[in-house]
Amino acid sequence: MPASTARDLEPVRKRLAEWLPRRLPGARALRVGPLEAPANTGFSNDTLLFEVRFERGGQEVSQGLVARLEPGGPPVFPEYDLAFQCRILEILGSRTEIPVPALVGLEEDPDWLGAPFYVMERVEGRIPTDNPPYHAGGWMHDAAPAEREAIWWAGFDTLAAIHRLDWRALGLDFVDTKAEGRTPLERQLRYYEHYLAWATRSRRNRLAEEGLAWLREHRPAEEEPVGFCWGDARIGNMIFRDGRCVAVLDWEMATLGNPEQDLAWALFLDRHHSEGVGAARLAGFPERDATVARYEARTGSSVRHLHYYEVFAAFRFSVIMMRVAQGMKELGVLPADSDFEVDNTVTRLLAKLLESS
Repeated sequence: MPASTARDLEPVRKRLAEWLPRRLPGARALRVGPLEAPANTGFSNDTLLFEVRFERGGQEVSQGLVARLEPGGPPVFPEYDLAFQCRILEILGSRTEIPVPALVGLEEDPDWLGAPFYVMERVEGRIPTDNPPYHAGGWMHDAAPAEREAIWWAGFDTLAAIHRLDWRALGLDFVDTKAEGRTPLERQLRYYEHYLAWATRSRRNRLAEEGLAWLREHRPAEEEPVGFCWGDARIGNMIFRDGRCVAVLDWEMATLGNPEQDLAWALFLDRHHSEGVGAARLAGFPERDATVARYEARTGSSVRHLHYYEVFAAFRFSVIMMRVAQGMKELGVLPADSDFEVDNTVTRLLAKLLESS
C-alpha cells in the first residue's frame, strides 16, 4: 500500500498548478489534471502521476509528469535526500547517455505540498511488476519468451553502461556513503549497521545480524574497484518500450563501491521474484552464468566476489523488508502480532545463502 494514498490529492493538485508555471518556461493558462497514485509504488517515495495542459507559443501542449514526494507514511530509510536524487538525475540526463527522466524541478520547501518533492517528465513504457513479482504474474508473465529475453539484456546492458561511467569526471563523488570506514564497502557496512539498529524496534532480526557478521568476516581481502553504483539495480526500476530500456528510475540508494554489488542485487532480486515467492522462473530469461559473462564482456571487468555481494544484497533487502513490514503494521495492512518483519521471503533466501557459504 503506497503511503501516497493517505494524502488528500485535490489540495496537492491545486498547489502543483500554482508551482509548475515557474518551472515550465513559456507555459500559460496551465491546468493540472487529476492526480493518480499508482497501486504498486511501495513505501520509499510517494509517487503521483498527472497530465498538464498549457499554452506555449500559441499552441496547446499536453505533457505527462510525475511528482515524487518524501513519504507521508512510515519511512523505509532512516533519512531522505531528494536533492541527492535530483543531482544524480541532472548529471546523468545532461552529461551521459544513460536514459533518465528529464527533471522539471525540485522543491525543498515543505509548505507547498506538506513535504519536499520533485517533478520529472513521465516516460511512456512498461515496468516489470513487483506486485505481483513478474515471474508470478503481470504483463511480463504473459509476454513472449523473446520479449522477456530482450528486456533482460536491455536492462543488464544499461547496468553495464552505468558502470562504465567515469564517476570522477562527472562529479559523482558526492554519492559516497556518509559513514566511517576506510573503503566504500566498510562505509556501507557501517551505514547498514546503523540502519539495522534504527529498524530494530520491538524485536531483533537475528538473521540480519548473522548476515552482517558474515559480511564483516568475509570481506574481500584485496583492494576492490570503485565505481558509481545505482544501488537499487533491477529491471523493476526500469521503463521498457519495444524491448529497449528508455528510463532508469529510483536513485536513492546510489553510492560508490564495487559495481559487482549492483549485479548481485539485480540477480538476487530476480531470484527473489521466482524461487523466493515459489514461482518457476519464466522461459526466455537468460541464466545467471550467461548474464555474468555478458556483463563482463560489456564492462571489461571480471566478476570475482558475486556470492559475497549476493549475501550483501540479501542482508540489505532483509533490513529494508523489516521496515516495510513495520510500516504495513502501522497502516493496518498486517496484524500487530505478525512475524513478517523477521520471517519473510527475503530472510528465507538470506538463510539459504548463509547456509551455502
